[in-house]
Amino acid sequence: MSEHTQLPNLAFIATIFLLLSFTLFGCKQETENSERPEYFFLRPDLEKMYGYTQAVKVDNIIKVGGVISIDENGNPIAKDDYLQQIKNCYASLEKMLEHYGCTFDDVVLENIYTTSMAELQKSASYRHEIYKNHFPTGSWIGIKELGLPEMMIEIELEALIPEK
Repeated sequence: MSEHTQLPNLAFIATIFLLLSFTLFGCKQETENSERPEYFFLRPDLEKMYGYTQAVKVDNIIKVGGVISIDENGNPIAKDDYLQQIKNCYASLEKMLEHYGCTFDDVVLENIYTTSMAELQKSASYRHEIYKNHFPTGSWIGIKELGLPEMMIEIELEALIPEK
């Protein structure tokens, strides 16, 4: 093999080594400076039974898993009333935001999963009562079904905890 063939191989290996070093040390540094996740259970018994946590706080970010229209025991509420299901979802979301000292003004991402895009579009104006100053980024995603057959909508959020 000539010297010219070996040089690109050495350069390639050195580049890979440097990238891996930066990646590993960068992750380690971030982990050392980050808070441990804080888990919030809206309905602890239900969440334990199904194996999920409703919200997790990491540093100043809150990630809220999908919320559906259910009561404290996990029973569906407003089975055939799309607008009421939306209202129930936002009421549950508000409880989690309040727990962390946030409001809907602090929400930066909202994803809505729905079994009926037409119903979501008809009821979407209700969101103006929730987001009074600005809307977050996000997606509306049409799906076949949700975790409970009576549910037509599920909403997940991410919010930034305001500095005090």
